[in-house]
Amino acid sequence: MVIITEEASSSTIDYVYDVFLSFRGADTRNSFTNHLHKALEDANIKTFLDDTEIETGLYLKPELESAIRASRASIIVLSKNYASSTWCLNELVLILEQHRDFKQIVIPIFYHVEPTDVRKQQNSFEDAMAGHKQKMEAETNAEKKNEWAQKMDIWKNALTQVAN
Repeated sequence: MVIITEEASSSTIDYVYDVFLSFRGADTRNSFTNHLHKALEDANIKTFLDDTEIETGLYLKPELESAIRASRASIIVLSKNYASSTWCLNELVLILEQHRDFKQIVIPIFYHVEPTDVRKQQNSFEDAMAGHKQKMEAETNAEKKNEWAQKMDIWKNALTQVAN
């Protein structure tokens, strides 16, 4: 929960978390991300780490949205399979919106991937986007197909933006 209090000349935000960690669990949960989380917690940096494997889907769980909004900063661990998860991509989009609208600090970490691959959606990022495109093309409901197409454009822009 983000608490906004009005003061005489400005408003301030009391954050629940110092850092939100965005990562692809299959790639980094039991290695890099766990070590990073422990280091942050040991430094008394209150960190949100989703401890469940996220399902696939076009929408984020409300508790993840709330945690992103209630964080002062986000660390995005961009790994080989990050873009294969629609949840990760949706987190990325919301994190970048928070950065744009509320100056949330965003720290991308390129974990065994090149920034150019993320920026240009090459290699594993190209494969992931091709997989999403296949799902979109297989969709028989025109409204849902259009929603997939819009999401894919947003995801591509977000990947380019975070790599820049």
